[in-house]
Amino acid sequence: MLKNIKRILIANRGEIAVRAIRSIRELGGESIAIYSQADKDSIHQSLADISICIGPPPTEQSYLNIPSILAAVEITNADAIYPGYGFLAENPRFAEICEKSEIKFIGPSSDTIKLTGDKASAREAAIKAGVPVIPGSPPVETLKEALKSAKEIGYPVLIKAAAGGGGRGMRVAHNEQELTRLLPIAQREAETSFGDPRVYIEKFIIDPKHIEIQILADEYGNVIYLGDRECSVQRRHQKILEEAPSPFITDEVRKKMGEAAVKFAKYVNFTGAGTVEFIVDKEMNFYFIEMNGRIQVEHPITEMITGIDIVSWQLKIADGQKLNVKQEDITLNGHSIEFRINAENPETFVPNPGTVKKLYIPGGYGIRVDTHIYQGYKIPPYYDSLVAKLVVWGKSREEAIERGKRALREFILEGFDTTIPFHKKILEDKEFLEGTYTTTLVDKKYLHSK
Repeated sequence: MLKNIKRILIANRGEIAVRAIRSIRELGGESIAIYSQADKDSIHQSLADISICIGPPPTEQSYLNIPSILAAVEITNADAIYPGYGFLAENPRFAEICEKSEIKFIGPSSDTIKLTGDKASAREAAIKAGVPVIPGSPPVETLKEALKSAKEIGYPVLIKAAAGGGGRGMRVAHNEQELTRLLPIAQREAETSFGDPRVYIEKFIIDPKHIEIQILADEYGNVIYLGDRECSVQRRHQKILEEAPSPFITDEVRKKMGEAAVKFAKYVNFTGAGTVEFIVDKEMNFYFIEMNGRIQVEHPITEMITGIDIVSWQLKIADGQKLNVKQEDITLNGHSIEFRINAENPETFVPNPGTVKKLYIPGGYGIRVDTHIYQGYKIPPYYDSLVAKLVVWGKSREEAIERGKRALREFILEGFDTTIPFHKKILEDKEFLEGTYTTTLVDKKYLHSK
């Protein structure tokens, strides 16, 4: 149960807001939902103990509007803020304002967010912590600097936004001509997306695996890792299906990656729930790429195979409680897969929000659905296209896949296109079934002609 923070404002919306409300209630706390005018019919503001409208639909006037959110904190007398993912979850200025205002920010310190949120500084921290990194450069500002770094590293190279993520500000250059053309594009995209035009150059690993390690860290120096997640089914660098554990890496490599993640988390003084992400090549060499100092969309699959309630632990750690789970207590039981059900065309992945005309959510043993939608709900066009997360568990990967097929077949969601047909195709894909797929699977096989 919570002892020090009782009234928690959720600075988010959608399924993660619903998830937070549930954990807050189970721990004896009081939940406060904020919502934009576009979300006046959203279920999260109905489920919360208190709800307050903070502005018009555009994110910069609502969910990214720090003064409005702080005003909601003051009006409701909240003790703490739960940021979820996206929006202000990794905004160091927001975390710093909370600290100065003596409002508990449920996540790492602003200093840690500054360090890990900037990919260039996080990379330097990983080097100092003794964690393997991909060969790369410090941030570059001019074409001359970029060309020099790329020549030293060797083509192909990846241009990456220093302050970004989600594939924005990221371009692959195979030679000098491509680097010359793509550098200003990446810089403009980084400036537009993150307000920071800085980019750096990194060696491009061909056909990698994207594997991440979930960690928990309390305020007393205790850090544990909760196994791994395979996140290589991506379209345009954005995840769409995840599974845990990875069918590719060995237990020995998994342990080494977990230990590296813990080492990095300790070096940056991390507290809360976070994820250390790695690129893994065909020889199972792994390289640090970034740390996400927040809850991940795909956290349920880790909960399914470990039995650890990650969101509740976020709250308890922020409450000042000590981790009573040790590394030797963590065992991986079975296999879990998460299917992101997005309001998107299943072939082009173009968003197409609409009204939920018919809804039936699958159930049965080993099935979990995290969602905020209901029949008659009108999905606003202003926000992320995620409408539900279908999570399945099985004693083995094979059983989880078969259960996934059954659940996807049962899932009825009418009124707009969704990614359900895409997920059905992936579960029949030979590379996926063999576990040999890489981050290029979707773009090469399913988007090459789009």
